Amino acid sequence: MSYDFDTLKVQAGYRAADHNYAVSVPIYQTTAFALGDSYRADRLFSFSESDPIYTRLSNPTVDVLEKRAAALHGVTDAIALASGMAAVSYALLSAAGKGGRILTTARLYGGTVDSLGHLFPELGVKIDFVENPDRIEEFEEKLAPDTKAIFIESLTNPFATIPDFEAIARIAHAYGILLIVDNTVATPYLFNPFEHGADIVVYSATKALSGHGNVIAGLVLESGTFDYGNGNYPHFEKPLWFLRDEHDEPRSILQVFPENPFTGRLRAIHLNYLGAALSPFDAYLVLIGLETLSERVTKQVSNTLAVLEYLEQNEHVLWVRYPYAQGSKYRALADRYFPKGAGSILSFGFRGTEEQKRAFLASVKVFGYQANIGDARSLIINPAQTTHVELTEEQRLLVGLEVSTIRLSLGLESPKDLIEDLQQAFDSVFQD
Repeated sequence: MSYDFDTLKVQAGYRAADHNYAVSVPIYQTTAFALGDSYRADRLFSFSESDPIYTRLSNPTVDVLEKRAAALHGVTDAIALASGMAAVSYALLSAAGKGGRILTTARLYGGTVDSLGHLFPELGVKIDFVENPDRIEEFEEKLAPDTKAIFIESLTNPFATIPDFEAIARIAHAYGILLIVDNTVATPYLFNPFEHGADIVVYSATKALSGHGNVIAGLVLESGTFDYGNGNYPHFEKPLWFLRDEHDEPRSILQVFPENPFTGRLRAIHLNYLGAALSPFDAYLVLIGLETLSERVTKQVSNTLAVLEYLEQNEHVLWVRYPYAQGSKYRALADRYFPKGAGSILSFGFRGTEEQKRAFLASVKVFGYQANIGDARSLIINPAQTTHVELTEEQRLLVGLEVSTIRLSLGLESPKDLIEDLQQAFDSVFQD
């Protein structure tokens, strides 16, 4: 029997009878799990059985989160990690293999951009950038023979721009390479990238998925339909000694994990050896947050539209960036891909001096001056000098990130109070 999204976010991946009939998912706060006997240990270590062995690799609480996330996307498998950056890094490293390339854009979280420019080249992964992501042809023009993946955000941070997913997916799949989508801002409630051609989806579950600003977590999910044996991913086909069977015959990732090769490889190699394991308690917090995902996001989108209307009429605002802002060139893509709303992040240009902008940021009382997004609380930040400070001047020009930019992440408060808070902050700066 199939269930709707709101049922899955509360119940998917959990059967109380398997956990002493506990109504809420228990927190399995343990380092290791008894192996039983040496024969069962042989089966576990040869991947013939999938029960947990050691919490760095798997844990029943984390397992429920992974199953629930997979169910919300209608895919085969997910892996939970200790942070969103771990999710991004592991996914791109696994896709690239040894010496591969990743094609992406500068329309990403600032920390991601900086890691692509500095860390990944040190690890032998080459990065290519599309300068104008709105010109779809450039994605094909920038492909190289050793490009292993195209990496994009579904709703970009901080301007909530929208790529044409299906067009980009067609390019990726025509060349037999992965399309990896960071869906952090949108969440699966507003947008499911797998329905539009994504092969891998990553999240900072720190943000709207958990939604309460109390946990750091990441997720990687896979479609289960991509052909990793197409010749572009020899690192998935190479026999590995540590994956040997009961007859000591080395096996490849594709042999051991035929249904979930990407997340299987992440678990067996990257999580195993680099160790960004999500704790059981943190997995529990994400599960609690997921239970109210659609209700929270619906209210946040509503608040965003109310604040958008206010800002568009404010004389101290230079411009507003949001798919449903006046004159936005992303309106048609928003209507096509985001019928439930285009997220709860918007940015605007502050009409005033740098000191006036800083005084404005210091004057808000309801909005919190924080670098997070997707929180139940409404947040405000100057991204060019904080969350995206890593971007070079050239990269900021490509993104259109001006120093005057202020980013809002709308929470669950009264829209009236949010608007009045912004107004009193403007009034305190621009007194006659």
